[in-house]
Amino acid sequence: MPRPEWGLLCLGLVLGSFCASLGSAALGNNAKGHLTEAPPSPADALNVLLIIVDDLRLSLGCYGDKLIKSPNIDQLASHSLLFQNAFAQQAVCAPSRVSFLTGRRPDTTRLYDFNSYWRVQAGNFSTIPQYFKENGYVTMSVGKVFHPGISSNHSDDSPYSWSIPPYHPSSEKYENTKTCRGPDGELHANLICPVDMADIPEGTLPDKQSTKQAIQLLEKMKTSASPFFLAIGYHKPHIPFRYPKEFQKLYPLENITLAPDPQVPAGLPPVAYNPWMDIRQREDVQALKLSVPYGSIPVDFQRKIRQSYFASVSYLDTQVGHLLSALDDLQLANSTIVAFTSDHGWALGEHGEWAKYSNFDVTTRVPLMFYVPGRTTLLLEASEKLFPYIDPFDSISELVKPGRQVMDLVELVSLFPTLAGLAGLHVPPRCPVPSFHVELCREGQSLLKYFRFHDWEQDSTLRGNPHESIAYSQYPRPADFPQWNSDKPSLKDIKVMGYSIRTIDYRFTVWVGFNPHDFLANFSDVHAGELYFVDSDPLQDHNMYNDSQGGDLPQSLIP
Repeated sequence: MPRPEWGLLCLGLVLGSFCASLGSAALGNNAKGHLTEAPPSPADALNVLLIIVDDLRLSLGCYGDKLIKSPNIDQLASHSLLFQNAFAQQAVCAPSRVSFLTGRRPDTTRLYDFNSYWRVQAGNFSTIPQYFKENGYVTMSVGKVFHPGISSNHSDDSPYSWSIPPYHPSSEKYENTKTCRGPDGELHANLICPVDMADIPEGTLPDKQSTKQAIQLLEKMKTSASPFFLAIGYHKPHIPFRYPKEFQKLYPLENITLAPDPQVPAGLPPVAYNPWMDIRQREDVQALKLSVPYGSIPVDFQRKIRQSYFASVSYLDTQVGHLLSALDDLQLANSTIVAFTSDHGWALGEHGEWAKYSNFDVTTRVPLMFYVPGRTTLLLEASEKLFPYIDPFDSISELVKPGRQVMDLVELVSLFPTLAGLAGLHVPPRCPVPSFHVELCREGQSLLKYFRFHDWEQDSTLRGNPHESIAYSQYPRPADFPQWNSDKPSLKDIKVMGYSIRTIDYRFTVWVGFNPHDFLANFSDVHAGELYFVDSDPLQDHNMYNDSQGGDLPQSLIP
């Protein structure tokens, strides 16, 4: 076991600084934490359209991926403030969504799995939509916003968060059933599932239904005297890759490359590896007869997985395009903030891993952009269109360059204070430590400082002090070695927690003992560590943690 002293010292100092910052008072609140300014009147309030995508990594044109055809999301980015280095706090659906929708980290929500409701398990924490609802907004949910099930009380957190019952597409129930027609002509529950729209139940797909419903809600809200907060959660590119088969044509297999680092790194601690068990359970993957946990997927099938992920992204892009085009057609673009993000990333063979379930950048880094009318772009004239629909099959469509970009590291827990501030509402105060008894507070920093630009011609890349920006994430494990439930352990089975710090220079992760009954990590019980230097090892393949224990440390890492 390598000596943990330096790693623990570094982690303790950084986390200590972080916790101290959480305890500081927020601007705009008096000494008792009460709000001191009045919210905007309904006539002046900006609407909010929050688009949440499931399992979307940075495979988008606006993030520099030249293979991906995502013209509508790229067009949104061209009118937005885009964050190049945004990170989720846990790379799995329910914990991440509860974290950023409450503005609190998983250690506060006490949700690391799918099996508890934060209002019962941790505290009666307010959510983003709840806060907007309490400030006069009509709040609406379409598709997968909260993760369905126990983690949102089987109700998408209704009635707290929503003014009307949340909408779920009827075709959702077929997502994991045998609707994939295989080469044998039979229906299977496959990972790779391009479909003929005429050959599937109801003749539609969940994301198509969600887009249609969201547009209908926009039409109704156009004449409303109240501002609206509409959250829409898209399923794709979450597995199974079930999308209209014509999108495969955008990505010929001969153009699909493998991950640049498809092997499990030699220095990766076993506790850090995720065995992607949900992928292995699909019928087409089962047929490959892979060994568990480290058996690699055949190269030809890897290309097919990557092809279908990219095709799913382009299908998603069309749905975002139709939604934003409707915002234009209804003349709501001048009065509606649009925020776009994902709950976490997704590995496509990097480090020999697939899916999420880790602390690597490829699974924790997410797209994040905000369109704010009159602030990130000029207001439209009456006849102008900001978001005309762009067909990804149009070969003459050009790559749209993103608008202003922020290079600093930011976190998804910043979504709550940022949206509140952009809409003109009071920014909730920072949380004390602990904050289980406080209903309304936030653990993330507000990103409003990045929107304070005045010169439309100024440098489009915004930078603060990169050494002051830090992103935190974590992931639980049931054991030190990969096993059947390593990806998604239930709370009672969690024995180890991997706490990870990402700075502009490095990613540092320490895997420590964890008591699921007391929700306590034991930082003196170090099971393993990871240290990757961003400049020399951007893919995070060379773990320098053991070398760092000898005292020969780069100056930039010494606190």
